Amino acid sequence: MKNILCDMCEETCEHPETICWAKEEMLAEPTVQQLAEIFKILGDSTRIKILHLLTLREMCVCDIAKTLAMGQSAISHQLRVLRAARLVKFRKDGKEAWYSLDDEHVVGLMCQGLEHINHN
Repeated sequence: MKNILCDMCEETCEHPETICWAKEEMLAEPTVQQLAEIFKILGDSTRIKILHLLTLREMCVCDIAKTLAMGQSAISHQLRVLRAARLVKFRKDGKEAWYSLDDEHVVGLMCQGLEHINHN
């Protein structure tokens, strides 16, 4: 019978230097929570679609809604979530609200995610 615990050490062993190093390099709890929140926000397919569109160009809410075949209120809600997480920013031009990615870090998140899933 195959060992179903093959991803575990076969016997208990500890490496004190590695443990000490790892503890020193641990992220601070507030940073962990913020990063987890970002990944939670990125875990929504509609928000991923919006972010992808915004990697291509700035768009107004009406155009995003039409592109995704969704109502403006639903898109507006998702954009508020993205804006609160500082993933997107907006500007008003008269009565129109135009959205773009907040900075190049967001572009990097999207590009690296796509590279990872397309990697063989």
